Parts: sequence; structure tokens; C-alpha cells
Amino acid sequence: MITGAGDGTRCVHGGRGDDVLGAPVHPGPVLSSTFHLGLPADPTPPDFYGRADNPTWRALEAAIGLLDGGGCVSFSSGMAAIAAVLRVGAPRGALVLPSDGYYLARALAHGELAPLGVEVREVPTAGEWPDGVLDGAGLVVVETPSNPGLDVIDIEWAAGAAHAAGALLAVDNTTATPLGQQPLELGADLTVASDTKALAGHGDVVLGHVSTRDDELLARLREARSRGGAIPGPMEAWLAHRGLATLDLRLARQAANAAALVEVLLRHPAVRDVRWPGHPDDPSHAVAARQMRRWNGVLGFTLPSTEAVGEFLAVSRLVGSATSFGGLRTTADRRQRWGDDVVDGQVRLSAGCEDPADLVADIRAALDAVRR
Repeated sequence: MITGAGDGTRCVHGGRGDDVLGAPVHPGPVLSSTFHLGLPADPTPPDFYGRADNPTWRALEAAIGLLDGGGCVSFSSGMAAIAAVLRVGAPRGALVLPSDGYYLARALAHGELAPLGVEVREVPTAGEWPDGVLDGAGLVVVETPSNPGLDVIDIEWAAGAAHAAGALLAVDNTTATPLGQQPLELGADLTVASDTKALAGHGDVVLGHVSTRDDELLARLREARSRGGAIPGPMEAWLAHRGLATLDLRLARQAANAAALVEVLLRHPAVRDVRWPGHPDDPSHAVAARQMRRWNGVLGFTLPSTEAVGEFLAVSRLVGSATSFGGLRTTADRRQRWGDDVVDGQVRLSAGCEDPADLVADIRAALDAVRR
């Protein structure tokens, strides 16, 4: 009934099932780790042990899969999700990763997979890829917009290049969200995300997922989750499903706030290197506008020094100092402290859902304090 519906309708109704007389409108999480098996002659039920499956996971996966356009497997974190993708893809050949993507994904590849004999190669999100970098590749991973640089790669081009080399393409879609971008529709084999961020949206869960249209890959991912034990908690899955219902509303306000803040940042003398693919003057805007359905609230800019970032955060009343993004409250962090290869003063800011006028006034005042 809701397959062809709009974003808001799919967010609210996805994974909810049919209404049943007397049943709760918002059923709670299934917390049991054990389920009745019946007699030896009875068929094995869908739920028999808490590490294998759970009705609360399936409800969330149905909702996310509806947005992603494929089958979905939920994981205990975004890193667990990307780790499963890397391990499923590793036996196929060399692993190609973005050199400017999330640093822990690269750390996992170099620290755990490379010692096992997996050849790990890195390519930039924006710009030319070296000749021959896809030769013998089994899995290509891209992240777009990248984190924290917010560069964008053409997903259709990347899918064509990967497939021509005999490799799978996985797209980290965390920054864009399933409403902002549809990697599977653009030719990717897998889309992966940290649902800790905008999808759940309230800063109260750690969760991740992978979606695909390939039934064999879907089965391997479920098997990898069960074998590795990287399963989501039922309460976390329930909270994420609850948060997902307002993703459409939250994304609209966050994008509107980001658009307003970018105009302030571009005009302020204390700021340089402002990045937000939604702005017409952003270097990534042309590619992003072709493949992104909607903008989001994550933007980047650079202040003169580490001390300037500290002053900015200390003066602001509305911007929280935190290292996640996509939540209700506006947050910011200095990215170099986490190992990203960026300058001292680079800031990733996640616009929240505050009143736009209040947020603009607050951030302008904080920037003025940095300039003084």
C-alpha cells in the first residue's frame, strides 16, 4: 500500500504491519533471547534464538528496506555494518576504499584485513582515480558525501567502473540518508549506513545497516551477522524505528538550517573552506544535484586554529561539542582530534532542528567572538 508513497508516509508507516483489533498501535520491543521450539517434529519457527533473528529487527529492516529499495540487514553499529561488508567482499579480490572517508573503515581494512593477505588500495572521492587501481578488485567502497570533507562522487560512474572490473560497489550513505540518496537505484550493489546518525536521529542508540537487492549477498550478510555476533539490541532497534518515523521532518529542518548557516559562514571573515554540497557554489554541487534527492544538515568549515574552535564552542549556547551528527541538536567537532588527515581548525557541523533564526544568531555571535 505504501510502496509508491512519499517520503513522509513511508517513514511513518514503514515496517508497521497491518492494524489488528485490540493490538497496540506502537508495539514494544521483543526482548526475549529464547523462543518456544515446540516438539521435535514441529517445523523450526522463524524465531528460535536471539542471536539469529528477532521480530523487532525485522520491523526495522522492513522500514529501512522500503526507503533503500532493497532487503536490509541491521547491525549493532555502523562499524559492524561496514565491517560485514568488507569481510563479505574481501575474498573476491583487492579492496578499494576512499582515502578521505571515515577513518575507522580504513583502519579496519589496513589493521585487520591487510595482514590476512587482502590488498587494500585507496582512492580520492573527488578527482581522478589512478590507472589500474581497479585491476583485480573485488569490492569498491565509496562514501558520498564523504566524511568529513563532504566531497561527492558520481555513483553511477563508480558502479560502472567497479562492475567493468568485476567488482562489487558498496556506498556508505550515512551522510545523505536513504531519503537524500538512493545508491541501489544508481547501480550500487550494497548501501551501508550508521543509523546512529540521522536515521534514528535522537542520539540515544548505536546501530547500523546494510541493504542490497542481491538475495545471495543478503543471505551472506545475515550469516555474517549471526556468526560474528554483531547483532542489534531489540530496544535499540525499537528506538531507531521510532526515530525513523520523523526522518522526513527532521531532514527538512536540518537542511533548511544548513542552508541558512552556510550563508553566514561564507560571509564571515573568521571562516574559510565552507563545504555543503547543497550550496550552488560548492565544488561538489553539480554532481550532488544530479544524484541526491534532498539535502541534509551536515556541513564543514575551517577556523584559524584549534584554539579558535574551542572559543567557538565555548561561546555558542546552542551548538553542542559532540562527535556524531544527524541529531535533533546542532553539534560540532574538530575533526583532526579523531585522526582525520585535515588541518587543525576544520570543523564538521551537524545542523539540528532548532529555530533557524535562533541558530543563525547564536553561530554568528560565536564566530564574532572568534574574530575578536
